[in-house]
Amino acid sequence: MQLVIGNKNYSSWSLRPWLLLKHFDIPFEEISIALFTEGYQQELAKYSPTLRVPVLKDGDSTIWDSLAICEYVSEKYLQGFALPTNIEKRALCRAYCSEMHSGFMAVRSEMPMNCRASKRLEISAAAEADCRRVDELFSDARVRFSSRGGYLFGGFSLADCMFAPMVMRFTTYGIELSESSQEYVRVMLQNTALSAWVADAKSESQILPDFELGEEISP
Repeated sequence: MQLVIGNKNYSSWSLRPWLLLKHFDIPFEEISIALFTEGYQQELAKYSPTLRVPVLKDGDSTIWDSLAICEYVSEKYLQGFALPTNIEKRALCRAYCSEMHSGFMAVRSEMPMNCRASKRLEISAAAEADCRRVDELFSDARVRFSSRGGYLFGGFSLADCMFAPMVMRFTTYGIELSESSQEYVRVMLQNTALSAWVADAKSESQILPDFELGEEISP
């Protein structure tokens, strides 16, 4: 099985399935393509029908969407364990994943994922509303399920994978959150797989100016 990803510092979509595979120790070959460099689309064309990342190659199967990859991995390699077993809880988890997958466009455009940075950034009212909505989602999940574990739905799930880039954005840009959301962010930052991704991101040398928004905060 191969997972084709982009730059770890910037590629939020790549993080999601990578995190799932690493968290559950599912063996895979990582193929990293430096995005937005000369010839990168020709390299992507070897793997991706959309010329985007991530892409999972598993035998004769090619899956090219982050949420679809996560669902596939959960079903084939985890017996569905990456989603809650209770039908109502599972539907809610999928609703979380779907809202993240299709929404929060202001945050996506104004707050690029940048794992190795610490920045100060002025954001629009729309991006602020997006942040507040995510805070609400985090807090609501923790009120409901914190007795079952530290992740959004208790145990680690697809929702945590989908929202991991948002955790990184909140950390990079110092977004103020409710106490319960802050605790969830701390849990995620202590996740061994996410910590490994961040360490790799910090070791990358490529700088993409379009992703380097905001004023750097001195350590």
